[in-house]
Amino acid sequence: MLESTFIFLSGVGEFTERRLWEHGVLTWDAFLSAGDVPGISRPRKSLYDRDVAEARERFDARDARHFARCLKPRDQWRLFEAFGNRAVFLDIETTGTAPHEGEVTVVGLYGGGRMTTLIRNESLTGQRLMDELEQYDLIVTFFGSGFDLPFLKAKYPRLQLDQPHLDLCFAARRLGYTGGLKHIEAEIGIERHASVQGMDGWEAVRLWHQWQAGDEQALAKLVTYNAADTKNLAPLAEHLYGEMVARYGPSGTR
Repeated sequence: MLESTFIFLSGVGEFTERRLWEHGVLTWDAFLSAGDVPGISRPRKSLYDRDVAEARERFDARDARHFARCLKPRDQWRLFEAFGNRAVFLDIETTGTAPHEGEVTVVGLYGGGRMTTLIRNESLTGQRLMDELEQYDLIVTFFGSGFDLPFLKAKYPRLQLDQPHLDLCFAARRLGYTGGLKHIEAEIGIERHASVQGMDGWEAVRLWHQWQAGDEQALAKLVTYNAADTKNLAPLAEHLYGEMVARYGPSGTR
């Protein structure tokens, strides 16, 4: 899908992009090899060639951050197929209050088939979090642009988050899904372990405070709950990406 994307070009929106596809210009390589493109003057085509050639070069160099800069946040879902093998699925838990008075209690990171759980006052530090995230080219969350990432930036101001970001919440909304993460999971058939069925973010807050009060089992349950939230983002991303391509991509492209 990424190599069929042209909306990073100045003056090209979804309508013009779809018109290119309908005229058989389905990829960057096809655009570059075409002498004339319907609806685009030769001088403008020459300018676009430069930008498309740079996109090709950056893609071949696996420079995901280039596309974080040139694609709007709502369009960064297009990167999932290209950079999904270098994606990290992220979910946090907090003490339940705003960043200026609250704290991050748990950060779940799932990437490359490996689950990493960082816990406040144990393994969670700004440097450790930065080291973990720097290994990945794409961040995937559910409503992370409104909660997880701003909260992390508020608590760890030196944290660099320059990767592209796929927020599954807004992709789901564009596809007509409503409700939160658990509701959408159930709607498309993604299951959770029985031990965390019915739990929500407020239960996670309570579990943290119970652990602080001396309940050793509360932390284990909190970590299990966070891991479920984090890992389930992977099949959800696959499902939503497929639907987004079918609805917004050129015919037959993934």
